[in-house]
Amino acid sequence: MTHTPPLLRAACACLAVAALAGCSKAVVLNPAGDVAAQQGHMVVQATLLMLIIIVPVIALVLWFAWKYREANPAADEDYDPDWHHSTTLELVIWTVPLLIIIALGALTWIGTHKLDPYRPLDRIAADKPLEEQSTPLEVQVVAMDWKWLFFYPEQGIATVNELAAPVDRPILFKLTATSTMNAFYVPDLAGMIYAMPGMQTELNAVINRPGVFPGMSSHYSGHGFSGMTFKFHGLAQADFDQWVAKARAEGQPLTKAAYLQLEKPSERDPVRRFSRVESGLYDKVLNRCVADGTVCMHHQMAQDAARAAAPKPAAAAPQAQGHEHAHH
Repeated sequence: MTHTPPLLRAACACLAVAALAGCSKAVVLNPAGDVAAQQGHMVVQATLLMLIIIVPVIALVLWFAWKYREANPAADEDYDPDWHHSTTLELVIWTVPLLIIIALGALTWIGTHKLDPYRPLDRIAADKPLEEQSTPLEVQVVAMDWKWLFFYPEQGIATVNELAAPVDRPILFKLTATSTMNAFYVPDLAGMIYAMPGMQTELNAVINRPGVFPGMSSHYSGHGFSGMTFKFHGLAQADFDQWVAKARAEGQPLTKAAYLQLEKPSERDPVRRFSRVESGLYDKVLNRCVADGTVCMHHQMAQDAARAAAPKPAAAAPQAQGHEHAHH
């Protein structure tokens, strides 16, 4: 039995990690969706700006180490022990980084506002403007323990651990969670977005080419977190219509009772499809009132606001009370 040296094992492990990291970077820098592509371009632009400082500094460190090495007799000729200031050098040291910081700040400010997940899309791709009559496909997302539930209100269906959308049609995700905070992430589609219980976040995105793309939870949420994955299908419109028809034909209705069973924690659930969804179910999930007898959060908040705004009854004046007692 041969013994693998520890150094070789470590090198193999590093190569494996680097390969996995390379795959992830390849997706981020060459995604299938326009929003993710713009985010990848921002990463590249920011990296190139920072390299303006990093590359010269590394080169100068190596050059100084070589030029002023002990074995170089010519280095003594340039030795100046009384040198302590250079206006030119100070200007370069302070001005160039300052300009890079200003450029990075402008790039980040413009990019983050343009790619705000709540902002509706203004284009499909760099060469495809958004058509005026185009309406986004709404998908309501519920992060559960430990699976993903997707409602399609326009189509009237729901799925577990499977997501699909037509190519080149804007998608509006509305996200919430059942118990713990989570994060929805399809690297080919857009950046990650949090899903929180009792709250709703939004994400606008688009997929630009057909394919099957990995989706995941990118925020640790407990024991079954590692299996909380799903597949996102980018489909031609005709294929998407067939996918919807299949869910309607093969699935079971998603009622309140079925949802309460589905809500129970489970791990590595298979794909499930529901032919129809009970009216208002997503809103009840969002407001945490699916179970009978539970007051919905928005109703409770409205009642609290009404009580806070109601005028308080005026207390009787002490002097008037005194006169009343004297009269009796």
